[in-house]
This record gives sequence, C-alpha cells and structure tokens, in this order.
Amino acid sequence: MLRNILIIVLEALELIEMFGMSGVFEKCGKKGWLAFVPLLRLDRFGECAGKDQEGRSLMILKAGIDITTVTCFFFKLGSPQYMISGSLMIMMMIPYTIYSIRVYFGLCDAFGRNRLWVIPWAIARPLTALLWGFGKTFITIDGYPYEEDAAPEVSDIQADSTGGGLSVNITNRTAMSFLKRIVLLRDVHLNIPTGHMVLLLGGSGSGKTTFLNAVTGYEKAKAVIKLGDSNVYKNYKNMKYDIGFVPQQDLVRGSDTVYRTLSDAASLRLPASIKGEQKRNRINQVLDTFGLTPVKSSLVDKLSGGQRKRLSIAMEYISDPTLFILDEPDSGLDGVMARSLFEKLRAIADSGKIVIVITHTPDRVIDLFDDVIVVAKDNRRTGRLAYYGTVDGARSFFEKRSMEEILMSVNRREEGGEGKADVFVRKYAALRAGGSI
Repeated sequence: MLRNILIIVLEALELIEMFGMSGVFEKCGKKGWLAFVPLLRLDRFGECAGKDQEGRSLMILKAGIDITTVTCFFFKLGSPQYMISGSLMIMMMIPYTIYSIRVYFGLCDAFGRNRLWVIPWAIARPLTALLWGFGKTFITIDGYPYEEDAAPEVSDIQADSTGGGLSVNITNRTAMSFLKRIVLLRDVHLNIPTGHMVLLLGGSGSGKTTFLNAVTGYEKAKAVIKLGDSNVYKNYKNMKYDIGFVPQQDLVRGSDTVYRTLSDAASLRLPASIKGEQKRNRINQVLDTFGLTPVKSSLVDKLSGGQRKRLSIAMEYISDPTLFILDEPDSGLDGVMARSLFEKLRAIADSGKIVIVITHTPDRVIDLFDDVIVVAKDNRRTGRLAYYGTVDGARSFFEKRSMEEILMSVNRREEGGEGKADVFVRKYAALRAGGSI
C-alpha cells in the first residue's frame, strides 16, 4: 500500500516538473511539448541554459540510470547482480548531479537570477520548474545564450553564375539532430574563375568538408551550384565525372601495378564510348603529368610516399575533370616533395582547370595559390564565409602575415584561437554589400 502511494506521488511530481519545464522551454523559444518527451527534455533543458553538451550528457546518463534501476527489480536483493546494477547506477548519479548543477547555473544566468537558485532547483525541482515556467517575473535576459547577435546573412548577394568557372550560392545546409534541425553551413556565395588554384582554409569543424560536399553534390544543400553553364545538382549524373575529389586517405591496392591501378580508374571514370587506344593514350598522358612513367610497372606497395600520393591524385585526374578538389594532398610529405606536388597542381590549374586544396601547411606553398577561401564557425557554431579573395587581399583583410595566423584569428578561443570569426564574417559581408569585393 505504502509503495503504491509512493509511486503515485513520484509520478505526480514528475508530471508537475514536465508541466513547469514546458513553460521554461517556451520562455527560451523552444516548443513546450518537448518537455513531455522522456530523456529528450533533458537535452532541451541544457540548451535553455546555454549548456548544450551538459544537456546531452544528462540525457545519456539518465537513460543509463533508468536502465540500471529497472534491472535491479529483476534481481534478488543482495545478490551479486543486484549489487553490480546498483553500483553502476550510483556511479552514473555522480556525473549526473554535476552536470545538473552546471545546467542550473546556466539557467540562472539565462534568467538573470542569483545562482543561489541552484539550491531549490536541486532539492525541489518540480516546484521550482513550475515557478520558473509560469511565474511572470521569471523571464530570460535579452540575447542569452549568445553574447552577440548572429553574424549577418548575405544570402541576398548572389555570386554571378554567367561568367563561367564555378559559381557557388549556398543558402544553407542543415541536418537533423535529436529531433532538432541544426544549420551546418549558411550563406556562402562565391565565383571561382577557371585557371585558378584556391586554398580552402578553416579550423576543425569549421564547415570545410560540409562546403566541399555541398559543392560536389555529394551532400546536397539548399543551393545553386554551377560549373560552367551546367547545374551540378540538376545534372549530377553527368557532372560528377567532371568533378574530381581526392580524399586524404589513399584508396589504392598495394598488390596492383601503377599502370593497372590507373587502367581500372579509367574504366570507372571515362565514358564507355572511349576506345582502347584513346584510353591507353590518356593513361600514358596522366602517368607523364605526374611523373609516374618510370614506375608504371611497379607494384603500388613499392612506391615511395610521394609517388603513392601522386598516384591517388592521378586516379581522379584520369577523367580530366574541370573542377579538381584535394583534401590534404601533402599529408606525410616533406617540404621538397610537397612543393613538387603543388607545382603539378599549379600546372593543372594553368591548363584551364579549377583546383581547390585543403592543406594544414599552407604557408610553405602559398605563392602557388591565386585565392583563398576562409570558412569559420560563427557564435551559433554555424559554418560561415569569412573571406574569399586573393592571397594578398587576405593578408590585408585580416591584418596578418601568414595563413596560419589568419586561421588562428577565426578559430574559437577554446580551440586556442582569437575567436574573431563573427567580426570577420560581418566585415566581409559589409565589403560585399559595398561592392568592395
């Protein structure tokens, strides 16, 4: 009888808490009904407090606590299995309490309240949630949890798509995460002429990969991407052979010869209408372009690091793409080998192609690039375009001497940077709006 009464009381308190949290959610600009969704409400509760990671951790820990609690009912009191389940539950309760306190502190900041309010949140959460959710004096402070307004959108300034080359007009690229749509990339508009070699610069998680996937059509965004006069998305089946992408990892089999590797790549990437003689001529031409003719009969496993890297690039270049994208092609190469590789890429660009490169050591070959694209995370952690233009223009725009210094200026402070991404996103948007770029 007493147990049944206790269960009813606990369920009533949980219902009161959910009802109160629905009011808190609505005051924080979120959907109130999410407070009635088990576990997920903890994730949203963390977001209300500006503690996204803590909220996510609370959700995961609560799931573990619930599972171990239910498991205890299936074991005899005092049995080894019961003790193990109980110990696991206690172990998870410790970080759960710590993360909860962090969220309470964040919520106090969000509502402009003294942090001593963490005490009633901790000991009387249902009633406190009800008070904060529906008390008229409990409102969020302006601008929280973002200290600044989001960097401005520039989607009304479209890149010209009539002059050939590569025109990119990305409105946004979104994804769903825990029933919430998040913006990965927003407002990227630029035009790259043919014959240009471009450096893509940005820190980890800044949106470089998302940008490239959107441009190539691998992961479509809300965007219009044109290569020459062709729309990449609308003509993807045909256009994908006109776009070459070389990943950081080598996708080659060590037991094949260099020539056989290129021959297989040609069979996959060249049109079926190309005859045997034309195919062999193209293979030999690419072997010569990348200096692989002397080792064309060698096994891939016997190649040096530089030769293997050139072979990986040659496999994508076999189809003679107009747009050539490379992700860290100099990874693992010394300065001399890297320089030689980038000089070959420069020659490819000079032949009328567009070459876009990601490299973590840009300054040693920066003289070979025409332009630089800088992407960075704004204060909402969305990938944004912070600059696109000439290399010398980038130095002047950021008031930095090197590309590494530019990267540090837009990286977030927790990543060791200066945290000025929003400053430069705004500055670049203003220059574009004024026609200075």
